[in-house]
Amino acid sequence: MTTATDIRTVPACLRAAAAEAPDVEAVVDGARRLTYAALDAEVTRFARAAVARGLQPGDRAAVWAPNSASWVVAALGILAAGGVLVPVNTRFKGEEARYALGKVRASLLVVHEGFLDAGYLAMLRGDDLTPPTDRAPVPGLPHLHTVVTVDDTGDPAALSFAQFLAGADAVPESEIDRRIAALRPHDVADILFTSGTTGYPKGAMVGHAANLRVNTAWSDMVGLRPGDRYLVVNPFFHSFGYRAGLLACLIRRATIVPQAVFDVPAALEIIERERITVFPGAPTVYTSILEHPRFGEYDVSSVRLAVTGATVVPVPLLTRMRTELGFRDVITAYGLTETCGTATVCPPDTDEHRLSTSCGTAIPGTEVRVVSSTGTPVGPGETGEVVVRGDNVMLGYFEDPDATAAAIDPDGWLHTGDVGWMDDEGYLRITDRLKDMFTVGGFNVYPAEVERLLAEHPAVSEAAVIGVPDARLGEVGHAFVLPRPGAAPTEEDLVAHCRATMANFKVPRRVSIMDELPRTPSGKIQKFRLRACT
Repeated sequence: MTTATDIRTVPACLRAAAAEAPDVEAVVDGARRLTYAALDAEVTRFARAAVARGLQPGDRAAVWAPNSASWVVAALGILAAGGVLVPVNTRFKGEEARYALGKVRASLLVVHEGFLDAGYLAMLRGDDLTPPTDRAPVPGLPHLHTVVTVDDTGDPAALSFAQFLAGADAVPESEIDRRIAALRPHDVADILFTSGTTGYPKGAMVGHAANLRVNTAWSDMVGLRPGDRYLVVNPFFHSFGYRAGLLACLIRRATIVPQAVFDVPAALEIIERERITVFPGAPTVYTSILEHPRFGEYDVSSVRLAVTGATVVPVPLLTRMRTELGFRDVITAYGLTETCGTATVCPPDTDEHRLSTSCGTAIPGTEVRVVSSTGTPVGPGETGEVVVRGDNVMLGYFEDPDATAAAIDPDGWLHTGDVGWMDDEGYLRITDRLKDMFTVGGFNVYPAEVERLLAEHPAVSEAAVIGVPDARLGEVGHAFVLPRPGAAPTEEDLVAHCRATMANFKVPRRVSIMDELPRTPSGKIQKFRLRACT
C-alpha cells in the first residue's frame, strides 16, 4: 500500500486509495454505499462542477452541513479542484457563519439548508432586505457566487446538488488531473475556525502534507487498520471528525460511517448493523451510551478501538468502557485545531492510570515541551505552558499575521495557552489553561466571543463568562452581567438572546445579574473572584 510519505496531497491520497482498494467500501451513509473507486469518481465530478462554476486554485469554498456522504464528496471535491476547504460549524448562527465566510471570502458554499429545521440561508441573510440573486445568493457576501443545497429546498438563488453536478459536463476530467498534479505539499488544504480570545474566530490554515503526516502518525499510534469500519459521530467541521476521522480513514483505506446527529439508539443500531470496529468520541458520548436504558439490547462486540480526549477521562469511565461496553482498546489524546488536531496520543498499551490522567506522548514528527514564563523548558513534574513544534503546527491564521506571531514564536514553537507537566517518560498532563477557554462536551468555548455577543443585548453594559464544572458536559458557561443604567434584564431574556445569536454549546447555562463586577486597579475583571461566587 502506498504510504503518506509517498503521497503529499489529499486528492493524490484518494486517487491512490481508488487504485489500490477500488472495491473497499469508503463511505456508508444509510442506503448510500460508495467504494473507493466510486468515491473517487463522485469527487472528480464534483470538482469538475466546481471548476465550471469558476472555482480557481486557492479559492476558499465552504461546507456548512452535518456528517454525510455528501459532505465527504463536497470536501474532497473542493480539494481536488485545487480549492481550500472551509468547514463551517453546524451549530453556528447566521452572524457567526457570515463572519467566517466573509473573512475567507468564500466563493462557493455547500449547505444542508433544512438540517434540524435551522434555515441556514435565512439565518445567513439575516435582516438584509436586498433580495438574493443568482449572482449574489447572500447579500453582504460579494465573493460568494455559488450556493449548493444538499437538500433541494427550492431556494431561488441556490442550486440543488443535481443542478450543480450537471455543470460538470463542461469541464474535462483532464483538467482535474492537471489541478491535482499541480498541488504542492505545503499548499493550504483547509481552514478550520477556532474561536478567538479577541471575541472573533480565527481561521487556522493547514497544508496537505501536514494533514497526511499527522493523521498517519495518529493512525499508527491508535492502531487504525485497513478495513476498519469507523463510526464518525464527531462532526466533520471539527478536527477530530475531519482529520482523525475522514482523513485517517482515507489514509488507511478504512470505511467512513458518518452519523449526522449523535443519538444513542441510532448509533448502537449502526454499530450492530455495520459491524463497527472503531468508535471515537468525546467522553460524553460514552457516558450517554452507558446511561441509556437500552444499550444492553445491542451487540457492540465488533468495536475494538475507542479514542477519546478533550478533557480528563475518569478511571471509572475507562473501566466501564472496557467491562460494560466491551471495548478492548481505549485511547486518549490531546491536540488543538492549530496542531492539526493532534499533538499527543496514549498508545494502546498505556496503563490505566496514565490513560485517565495523561494525554499520552508526542506523535512522531512533533516535539512537545513544558516551559516557564520565560520560555525555558522545565523539568519532569514541573508545571508550565505546553508548547508544540513540528509537522502538526498550522501554517498560521488566515490573513492575521499579528495573531500568528503571538501564537508561534520565532523558533517555531506554538504556544498553546494550556498549562501542564510531563513525567520522566514524556507523558503529558494538562492541568489548567493560561487562557480563559473552557470545553463544553468536547467543544472549545472562548469567553471573549460569548461576552461580545452578550454585550450586543440592549440591556447589557458588560459581561464576563467563565467555565464551571458540569457532571455531564465537563464544563458549561456561567455569565455574569452588568446591566445598563435603568435596564432590568432577566436571566431568561439573556439566555434566549444567546440561543438566538450563538451556537448552543456556547450558550451560558447560568446568568447572574450583578450590581458590579470585581476589578483590578486598572479596571480588568477579576475572573478568579467570579469563580468564588459559583
